[in-house]
Amino acid sequence: MITENKGLLVVAGIGKSGYIARKIASTFRSLGRKSVFVHPAEAGHGDLGLIEDSGVVLALSNSGETTELGDLIQFCQAHRIPLISITTCRTSTLGRASDICIAYGEVDEVCVAGLAPTTSTTLALAIGDALAVGVSHLANLTAEDFRRYHPGGKLGARLRRVGDVMHSGDKLPIIGLDASMGHAVAEIAEKSLGCVLIKDGGQFLGIITDGDIRRHVHRLLSLEPIEIATRTPVTIGSALTLEDAAAVLTKAKVSVGVVRDSGDEICGLIHLHQCVAQ
Repeated sequence: MITENKGLLVVAGIGKSGYIARKIASTFRSLGRKSVFVHPAEAGHGDLGLIEDSGVVLALSNSGETTELGDLIQFCQAHRIPLISITTCRTSTLGRASDICIAYGEVDEVCVAGLAPTTSTTLALAIGDALAVGVSHLANLTAEDFRRYHPGGKLGARLRRVGDVMHSGDKLPIIGLDASMGHAVAEIAEKSLGCVLIKDGGQFLGIITDGDIRRHVHRLLSLEPIEIATRTPVTIGSALTLEDAAAVLTKAKVSVGVVRDSGDEICGLIHLHQCVAQ
């Protein structure tokens, strides 16, 4: 019902159920479904105007007898707005008025007096989250969709792409095929990425890391850069998420990867620190 009706999803509840309703509405928004919390007491004072003909109302009430939900219930019935409820009992006022009633049955609250909403609110939250996740599956939500709604914070950072943060252009340490080892060392030091790319014109020939320099330090000046270069380094696609890129680099036990674009051309470098520091 939530998937088929494309209008705004209105989630309502009062008291502790209201706090749970706010969270459920927020979760739906996170997963790409337009949703808003409406306070039942405010509904009858103008907020009923938020309810669209193509929308759905999701109401929460442990007892199913919350009087403040009256205006909302009547509005849904009068205008044939689909009403879904999460409550204890199907035969409650809210349960009977609902098109779909999700009834979790009588439960014991775990507070000392057995009265404060605890078990019931936890159940309502779990059911609401299950609904939101179910809707996201039906909508075929992708990681890219999730990223669009979470550009900030740790969640957004985990879904950023390699191409968003990689070193490219003038920031890349590059030497030509005829460059000396001294030039290679100087380029590594100047660009501070711990490596240098060797290119002949536009062709990539290999990469030298500071580890390669240390391993050959005893005869470094007698070698040409290409002699100690890795010809087939670890490569990372520019469209890969930073989280996935970090996994690739960690598995390969390297700290830097060569980035290739969609055309398989070398376009940058990504360091493990960039992947985990976002």
